Amino acid sequence: MSDKKRPIPASKQQLHPRNKHLRLYDFDKLRETSPELTAFVKPNKYGNDSINFFDPLAVKALNKALLKQYYRIDYWDIPEEYLCPPIPGRADYIHYLADLLYPEKSSNNTKAYYNERVKCLDIGVGANCIYPIIGSNEYGWSFIGSDVDQTAIANAQLIVNKNERLQSKVTLRLQSDAKQKIKGILQENERVELVICNPPFHASAKEAQAANQRKLTNLKGTPKAKPSLNFGGQSNELWYPGGEKAFLKTLIQESKAFATSCFWFSSLVSKEEYLKFLYDVLRKVGAKEVKTMPMAQGNKTSRIIAWTFLTTKQRKAWEGFLFA
Repeated sequence: MSDKKRPIPASKQQLHPRNKHLRLYDFDKLRETSPELTAFVKPNKYGNDSINFFDPLAVKALNKALLKQYYRIDYWDIPEEYLCPPIPGRADYIHYLADLLYPEKSSNNTKAYYNERVKCLDIGVGANCIYPIIGSNEYGWSFIGSDVDQTAIANAQLIVNKNERLQSKVTLRLQSDAKQKIKGILQENERVELVICNPPFHASAKEAQAANQRKLTNLKGTPKAKPSLNFGGQSNELWYPGGEKAFLKTLIQESKAFATSCFWFSSLVSKEEYLKFLYDVLRKVGAKEVKTMPMAQGNKTSRIIAWTFLTTKQRKAWEGFLFA
């Protein structure tokens, strides 16, 4: 590899210390693992091998290579126009949740947090099934993945079926009522340690498209007449009536009915100004503890909000089972 290549960019340095993508992508290794990536790799203006991140096919090819190289996934694909997730950011969410479960630990070794007793509910698992893939590989967690989209569930199931290591780790369930988040998914007497959620950001398809137009203009400097979403996304993945605030309000209110069925509920929150509103909703439903964990990747900042209804005594009893 050329010694003229630039040092690790700040966007990588901001990732969680246990994130496998802290360093620049090693395209030599990735192409060796996934030869089909070769057609999309070219030197960028810094002299580093890279891809065109505005090309959906290139992004998908990179994801396939990353998942095979780092997460032992031999088959991965998504239907056209479905969300193609940026893997480093998705991995960060998983790593921060491991920290949440183990507040007394401080290690950069994922093995220190490995626990096959941990079970998660991924609300909106999507066609890509990305959180179960990462969480099961990094920490041994098992997952229930739910979605309102039958095509997404079917494709996620195909990914599970074609990767033997996922078959004992991932159960997929269709949410038949789009107004519900947990109800109809978690069964009676079923418990999970974590609820994971990456909610739709926007209030409408028009708002989602406008946001993408602004992103492309900011990155390239010139607007496009007909912008495309380089990471894809269906309506239920990108927007929800009332936007992210409405989605999370419903999730928080519904979580109260599952107060003793989950140790930590969590969600990504895209905008910091939403936090005051969400804290107020959490106070009203009687959350015992709320934590906020900042995340950053390049110019994009986000955060995880997590809450629990368990008392100190209940948490100790749960931890006794979890860490036995």
